[in-house]
This record gives sequence, structure tokens and C-alpha cells, in this order.
Amino acid sequence: MNTVLTTLRTFTLAAALLLLATGAPAADSEGKPFSTHKVVLQISDGNPARQTLVLNVANNLINHYGADKVDVEIVAFGPGLSLLFADNSNNGRIDSLADGHGVRFSACSNTIAAVTRMRGQEPALTPRATRVNAGVVQIMDLTADGYQLIKP
Repeated sequence: MNTVLTTLRTFTLAAALLLLATGAPAADSEGKPFSTHKVVLQISDGNPARQTLVLNVANNLINHYGADKVDVEIVAFGPGLSLLFADNSNNGRIDSLADGHGVRFSACSNTIAAVTRMRGQEPALTPRATRVNAGVVQIMDLTADGYQLIKP
């Protein structure tokens, strides 16, 4: 059994290094080409109230402008990555925002690696999460593409 675990860990590490070396693709920022507003929401706080707040802000933007007129991406890094954990109580809202309104969720690979080192295993993420190399870089790239950064 130890050989299987060692092989699995080696494979996981090799896959992660390959992604870092080749560069994981950034989230699709062309999701809503006709949107008039582009917003990136930063969540770097592990506080559940702050995580609920960032989802509320996304929902408020969609309600105000309309799902077709606002393009929203939530970028989670640091303690905020826990918003995208598979066991987070907000997963129903995340599914609703992603399916019904096209909100994208980006998870920082650097934070995933740090959590993996601390826990000894990689955290399970919601299937809605798209891994990006670094959350901060994703935010910088999106703001360079005309997205407005909001840190609720």
C-alpha cells in the first residue's frame, strides 16, 4: 500500500510541476463578449461571512445589470481558497451563480500547493473551480484586460 501512495504522490507532484512549467490556462475571460461591465472579485479571507459577502456582491451585480451585461470572475487565494473547498456550505450558491449566471471561479494553484503541504493531501475543490497559476496574477491579468477589481 505504501508503494501505491508513494507512486500516487509522485504522479501528483509531477503533474503539478508540469502545469507550472507549461502554464495552466487562465480562466476564459471571453465568457460574455457582449457584457458592458467586467468585474473581478477578490476573496482572500477565510471568514465565512466575508465569503458569503463576495457571493452576495456577485449576485447583486447580476441582479442590477443583468446576467448578459456583467461578466464576473471570483478569484480565491490564501485563506479565501476555502470558499472553493468541496465541503463549503456555499456550494449551492456557487453552482447557481456558475450555471445560471456564468460567474467563473478561479482557485490559486500556489495556495492549493501550500494547503496540500500543510494537510499532507490536496484539498477537494468544487468542480466549478478553475485552477490558475497564481490568484494575484489572475487578478492583474484581468484588470489589464479591463476588469474592475472589487475586494468586498
